[in-house]
Amino acid sequence: MTGSGLLVVGDLATDVVAAHDRPLAPATDTPARIALLPGGSAANVAAWAADRGAATTLLARVGAESAAWHRAELERTGVRPVLRIDPDRPTTLVVCLVDASGERTMLNDRGASGALGLADWDDALLDGVAWLHLSGYLLFSAPGRELTQALLARARAAGIGASLDPASAGPLAVLGPATFLDLAAGVDLLLPNLDEARLLSGATAADQAARRLADRTGALVAVKLGPLGATLAEPGHFLGRVPSPQVTAVDTTGAGDAFAGAYLAARLAGATPLHAAERACATAAHSVTLRGARPR
Repeated sequence: MTGSGLLVVGDLATDVVAAHDRPLAPATDTPARIALLPGGSAANVAAWAADRGAATTLLARVGAESAAWHRAELERTGVRPVLRIDPDRPTTLVVCLVDASGERTMLNDRGASGALGLADWDDALLDGVAWLHLSGYLLFSAPGRELTQALLARARAAGIGASLDPASAGPLAVLGPATFLDLAAGVDLLLPNLDEARLLSGATAADQAARRLADRTGALVAVKLGPLGATLAEPGHFLGRVPSPQVTAVDTTGAGDAFAGAYLAARLAGATPLHAAERACATAAHSVTLRGARPR
């Protein structure tokens, strides 16, 4: 390892969060509490990692219209933002519909994040970095796939660990499990949720999905199970399950990102995989009691 820092690469977004206590009423109004909040999977991971003590840098692409706001929001949580301004595309915009149970449904306009690629990279970003985390949203665009492959090669050459979060089951299914697993070759840590783990492994049971993915990729796999905690496996060895504290969910947006950020911060601080997962489950549980996807 060349340092102790964390570099996160991927998407940054403006979230329009609409929390509604009753089912959506087609063709008319539904009362909701609506807020404009900072989001994006990679940016959320970076914010939670920094909040949990990791020296964290984020590389992302944004539109000029909201770059200053996003930079300030990242700095507020302790992240060092490296933001590339897209002259043609607006910042990624995500509409998050949050129902009475806290479950969210998202509408995603990729915008500037979909253009993040090798042209935005600078090898100096790896100075002082011990771990590289990549958002799976990178794999859903051609520039992002090219960047992912280049960064994984650079990380291996520098002795830097690398993790990947599959991001979202819908676009992951469109990309295809085989393509994703080929692109993920060489990662040290995979952080899927249960839907993503099932899709990638072909197994239904969480523990079996974790085992299959670990054997297939050679990576340590931590499957995020929401209120049920997480299950972990490494090649040839099942590590175990970690429970989650029980809380009343207000908004589940970004809970998986909170898990990832806290897990990476704990590992960088020397925690074992299971102890890091315990801290990550606690952080994710805390995150769902908040509106939005970032620490408050």
